[in-house]
Amino acid sequence: MEERKNDINWFPGHMRKALNETGERLKLVDLVYETADARIPFSSRNPELDRIIGDKPRIVILNKADLADPAKTTKWIDCLEAHNIRACALESTHKKGFDRLNKITMELMKDKLEKAAEKGRIGRPVRVMVVGAPNTGKSTLINALAGRKAAVTGDKPGVTKDFKWIMTGGRLELMDMAGVLWPRIANAKSGICLTALGSVKEEITDIVKVAYETLKIMTDIYPDLLKERYSVDINVETGEDDGSFQDPFYDIFLAMAKKRGCIMSGGRIDEERFARLFLNDLREGRTGRITLEVPEDFKHGRDD
Repeated sequence: MEERKNDINWFPGHMRKALNETGERLKLVDLVYETADARIPFSSRNPELDRIIGDKPRIVILNKADLADPAKTTKWIDCLEAHNIRACALESTHKKGFDRLNKITMELMKDKLEKAAEKGRIGRPVRVMVVGAPNTGKSTLINALAGRKAAVTGDKPGVTKDFKWIMTGGRLELMDMAGVLWPRIANAKSGICLTALGSVKEEITDIVKVAYETLKIMTDIYPDLLKERYSVDINVETGEDDGSFQDPFYDIFLAMAKKRGCIMSGGRIDEERFARLFLNDLREGRTGRITLEVPEDFKHGRDD
């Protein structure tokens, strides 16, 4: 496999503006819903939001939970709650988990709503800012809460460009903010995971490298899912270093591509075609329910 570029230039200038606007508009809301991808709960959370949101009440929503490993999702919720961050898992597409979200919302807003009622403001709405990295299901969440297509959805990052208020017909008024990334990547694995699951645009990355590195992660934690999906031997034996170049992961990558018919004239493997197929399988859940991160991996912070 040829040497490929490592850098992911992922922070467009408009995202700094969006982060600044998030801080400016916090005074207009009571609560923040922060969406994250349940398959990468660490990497898909914007670290700058901790500073921006401060003491404002917040709920971290592990979205796309129907695509994630349920046991690991439970671990992540327990970890967040242990750090005094309210959290819940949602399947926004299937509208599952919303009773739990509503319960936590009302718990956090209880005192404020009681004080409003004492002043005669019965039924005062709860104003919620919805923030999160691109492609973490933010717009799908808003549409589910609103009961209609109030936000534009898509499987590519950067669909929501600005903010707007959305009435839900219930107790909530939602402020839909543009999805924002952050200027500094946490670590190499985070960059790969974010790109693999669609938070970073493929156009600014080396898609073959992303697929290859994701395959290495998957081989370590979900070899059986890969074997079942692609009908290839996933056993990795590096053997002793005899000075010759040998990459068992690349061999697996090529074998999977061949099984899926990604072959060009002359029998050459179409690596880019298979890379897109492999990543689409992951994103759509065809490979199985996966979570690429666990809390234990990040106990020392973002630079591990």
